[in-house]
Amino acid sequence: MSLHPDVRLNLARSNVLLIDDNEQALEVLASIFRGFGVHRQVKCGSAADAQAILNSREIDLIVCDTSMPDMDGYSFVRWLRREGPEEARFAPVIMLTGHAARSTIESSRDCGANFIVSKPFTPEVLLQRIYWVAKDERSMVRSEGYVGPDRRFRNMGPPLGVKGRRKDDLSTHVGIAKDPNMDQDEIDMLLKPQRAAL
Repeated sequence: MSLHPDVRLNLARSNVLLIDDNEQALEVLASIFRGFGVHRQVKCGSAADAQAILNSREIDLIVCDTSMPDMDGYSFVRWLRREGPEEARFAPVIMLTGHAARSTIESSRDCGANFIVSKPFTPEVLLQRIYWVAKDERSMVRSEGYVGPDRRFRNMGPPLGVKGRRKDDLSTHVGIAKDPNMDQDEIDMLLKPQRAAL
């Protein structure tokens, strides 16, 4: 599943925060983002370092590992969404994990991350998720138990121009109506209680 050839994504002016306690993995991630044209990236080896960066710099995208000592990725995203600086609170977050168990996916979703990518991944998969985040139209939700992007996905598939990986993905293109619109009287008749014929 690759991006449509006509899709262009210019990341040259993006400020990206990369968080991973594994120095080698962090360098690989930074190299991938340089390949995407991202010149302004900040690398952090811990969530505490990332918190300090967010208090002093504007960030457009955060890519964070789930498993880190002291403060893991889930706790970091919960902090970001609830207590982080106001201008960074709803920055898009892509979580990275080496263990894509159902519980990991649910924890990433429930902490307020936008997407999760399983390691090892190809640069193409990561770029695709960045594109999805850029085109994501879900609203941000604030409630007592959850802060982050609306977790309700409609089964509409990936953004236009991107081939989905599921055979039942629906296109987001609506197209032309097949039938004329119903008038209000017809709608009312459908909703009006009717006597059942015996």
